[in-house]
Amino acid sequence: MNAFFDTEMRVGKIVKAENFEEARKPAIKMWIDFGSKVGIKKSSAQITENYTPETLIGKHVVGVVDLEPRQIGPFISEVLILGVNGYNENEIVLLTPEKPVKPGSRIH
Repeated sequence: MNAFFDTEMRVGKIVKAENFEEARKPAIKMWIDFGSKVGIKKSSAQITENYTPETLIGKHVVGVVDLEPRQIGPFISEVLILGVNGYNENEIVLLTPEKPVKPGSRIH
């Protein structure tokens, strides 16, 4: 079986976001609802070039939900939100579904 499909990626809806004031580099803390099977998980990302906490609320994102939690300063990041480099070196663009989908939907 392809190792790619061993990674559990799901769509989540950002329900809370705030600036990560304690981070060394500008970042945003997010709480993402991945549906009833996974629940609400936390993540931190250096995405301040394109996003503010206010613009993230309600946004659907793709995340890897089966990784070990990672301590980032005083915050524990439980999922990895996926993004790609934009045209500028420090610009990250979040991966999102083209149309709204149910939180928790698995990526195939």
